[in-house]
Amino acid sequence: MKSFADPVRNYLSAVERESSALPADRRQELLADLAEHIEVTRTERPEATIGEILAELGDPRTIAATALAEAGTETPGTRAGGGGDGPARRGKVHPLVPLLMLTLSLPFTMIFNMGPDATFNPGPVFGFLFRVTGAVLLCTSVHWTAVQKTTGVLLTVVVPTTVIASWNVISGWAAGETQALLGNLGVLALMVGTAVWLWRTRRA
Repeated sequence: MKSFADPVRNYLSAVERESSALPADRRQELLADLAEHIEVTRTERPEATIGEILAELGDPRTIAATALAEAGTETPGTRAGGGGDGPARRGKVHPLVPLLMLTLSLPFTMIFNMGPDATFNPGPVFGFLFRVTGAVLLCTSVHWTAVQKTTGVLLTVVVPTTVIASWNVISGWAAGETQALLGNLGVLALMVGTAVWLWRTRRA
């Protein structure tokens, strides 16, 4: 038991030291959230080591800096209900929102795709807007580390866009419907799998 408890205790102690500028109640809430996330992750993914789980959470300094930034945007006036003129807190978008926007970008493209001869093809437009918005929300979220965000954007935006664009250029829109459907389903499976991974590894 000692081999498990010590790394976690050391990690939480480091977060506590780095976040010493936080109010005591906020600091304890942060530590409780982290401890709960570690326990939940160990239950859901028993094959993961403690080192892997702590690495996914991120550097204690980064976590503390994020918490301090959030606390800094909450002015006394807004906390007391003084009109809500203070800036909005970061990371308050539900983590499911960017994941849904990223995974729905391809189905929207497929559903509204009118083909290369249409005067206006709304499919790529909807897909592009969903993809960009989802990527922005993912990158500005506090629920994932920088490595997780980068991986998520690569697998849900960069790779699918590159594959689809290359496919269209090579085939010249002449590929059969079955081939195109199988290709799109393969890309969609990659995006859904990435979204599921991001959801399971999100911070509490």
